[in-house]
Amino acid sequence: MSKLLVVDDEANIRLLYAEELAEEGYQVVTAASTAEAVEKLHMSEFDLVVLDIKLKNESGIDLLQKLVKERHDMPVILCSAFSCYKDDFSAWLADGYIVKSGDLTELKQEIARVLAKKAQRAKVGL
Repeated sequence: MSKLLVVDDEANIRLLYAEELAEEGYQVVTAASTAEAVEKLHMSEFDLVVLDIKLKNESGIDLLQKLVKERHDMPVILCSAFSCYKDDFSAWLADGYIVKSGDLTELKQEIARVLAKKAQRAKVGL
């Protein structure tokens, strides 16, 4: 079972993602801020991070850059209500990008794709 960290400042989004992704067979942990996310990342191993870009007064992009630098093998999927961030070069560091929607089909497909890619890399020793 893959373990996911969902980072979003909106409690209803965290709850929705946690419930829906748990139904898909994932173990889901949530965080409401970058500080809480960093703390949870230090306490446990995760297979993937689903990260909101705009977190109240914080930037998910800053956390993404930190993860790429410190844990380059940790896949990150950015999930934002704003599609304009796809054009931000910093967002290109992520393994995937999803525009938030009440229908989580695209997010679930992207998680499966990124985790399969990670497993394939591990299989070939990259």
